[in-house]
Amino acid sequence: MGRPVFLFACVLLLLLVASTAASPESSPPTIVEHTFYVQNLTVNRLCNRRVITAVNGSYPGPTIQVREGDTLVVHVFNKSPYNLTIHWHGVFQKLSGWADGPNMVTQCPIRPGSKYTYKFKIIKQEGTLWWHAHVSWLRATVYGALIIRPRAGTTYPFPKPYREVPILLGEWWNANVIDVESQALATGGLPIISDAYTINGWPGNFYPCSNKQMYKLKVKPGKTYLLRIINAALNNQLFYKIANHKMTVVAVDASYTKPYVTDVVVTGPGQTVDVLLTTDQPIGSYYMAARPYVSAAANIPSDNTTTRGVIVYDSASPSSTPPMPALPALNDTPTANKFYTNLTALVNGPHWYPVPRNVDYNMFVTIGLGLEACPANTTCQGPIGNKLSASMNNESFVLPTGLSMLQAFFFNVGGVYTTDFPANPPIQFDYTNASINNNLPLMFAPKGTKVTKLKYNSTVELIFQNTAFLGVENHPMHIHGFNFHVLAQGFGNYNPATDRRKLNLINPQIRNTIGVPVGGWAIIRFTANNPGVWLIHCHLDAHLSLGLATAFVVENGPTPETTLPPPPADLPQC
Repeated sequence: MGRPVFLFACVLLLLLVASTAASPESSPPTIVEHTFYVQNLTVNRLCNRRVITAVNGSYPGPTIQVREGDTLVVHVFNKSPYNLTIHWHGVFQKLSGWADGPNMVTQCPIRPGSKYTYKFKIIKQEGTLWWHAHVSWLRATVYGALIIRPRAGTTYPFPKPYREVPILLGEWWNANVIDVESQALATGGLPIISDAYTINGWPGNFYPCSNKQMYKLKVKPGKTYLLRIINAALNNQLFYKIANHKMTVVAVDASYTKPYVTDVVVTGPGQTVDVLLTTDQPIGSYYMAARPYVSAAANIPSDNTTTRGVIVYDSASPSSTPPMPALPALNDTPTANKFYTNLTALVNGPHWYPVPRNVDYNMFVTIGLGLEACPANTTCQGPIGNKLSASMNNESFVLPTGLSMLQAFFFNVGGVYTTDFPANPPIQFDYTNASINNNLPLMFAPKGTKVTKLKYNSTVELIFQNTAFLGVENHPMHIHGFNFHVLAQGFGNYNPATDRRKLNLINPQIRNTIGVPVGGWAIIRFTANNPGVWLIHCHLDAHLSLGLATAFVVENGPTPETTLPPPPADLPQC
């Protein structure tokens, strides 16, 4: 009798151990592995049958879910006809810069028919990030959510939601986006505007042939949902609302915020916003909708359409007409500014850190559009017969072609980039005064690959200043490899005599992408504690390809633990 009882007890013990090991709530940091097959996919949208580039046969691509502390391994097989890289937007990539992904910055592209494995650890980050292609305009369809939950044994700094729902806001063209970009760059003119916006890949019933192509979220009454909102649009900031419902912002760019109640979310390309939505309205259906926030001049063509999805309460009548939220006007800068400036950090929340007080390196950087001379014997479609361009501190960025910048950094190869990016504008002028457009020579910036070299662990304060060349505009500026504190922002020319008083050194929001106010400025601060080459650029892809970018080259630290390791063996070669 004793032996069967002993065996039964052993079996129970083994089952208990297996159950505990399998529980996601109790499992230790682990390796999370995915495989991406990137290839052509035929889809029907807006009465058109189109071939797009997509991951694993889905648009948007797969959602990746990890916990803080996990190691993520993604095997990417490029079966598409285009060069490809994948960027893990907002991930710090501590000592894993080889996995950051921007084309010709941290790697050469994955050629058609080739593969590359991205491997990195998620350290001191949790919340909503995302991944997307970082070559040409491929990210129009090659993107997906990257959700980082708290480490096992820890919780959110707010009540656990009933359910979590990614909301990916996208942008759709009835055209091949590679051709759209190529044509614009060749002619020097504006790219054709998009034909629609999407919610989780669906345009919604405002668009032709789209009555059955609308995102539907089924909810239970009296529950709280965590909506993980991602602006994956290429060239537009977006307003997002849900009819008759308030939302509570609890995080932006995977950094927790002090809860902020709002009926509208504003988000620029690259940014994420986590909101709590409580289903506290009468049982029924309610539209959610997104339309652009257009900060550029009214004479600039823009896609001013609206995408919508629907929230459907359990037991709602299928015949009822959902109410539509009243969206802000396209040019409602006061609403956008109110949202952006009312966000503050959750002090002492998970992964919060105070503002560094001692600044080692100060930068004042102008950002805006400009012109490039039209080549001889060519007709260009940009202003005054020239080609459109863009610059930072009168330097228009050009990617190298023969070797990635990170390889040049690691192997000490010269001739790929220079470290003479100016810390201040070479010429001071009335930055936001429209009359500067009369000074034609100021509008032409030289092309080059100039970067800023930073000492390891140095603290940088950077002031972005929008310029009025070809019109003012809100530019969403993204820094790879780092989060930063947003200390202050405002309109007009930055004035140190008065604007230094506005600095928030106590609880400023922490982001990886900042919408610099239209015709205004923003002050950010960060510590360069990650060796490597880190791109900084406007996340309006139409501006990135025109040269609105530069990079930080952060030197190695004094120890092996602060030194960039060698590249992986399968790093793509040019």
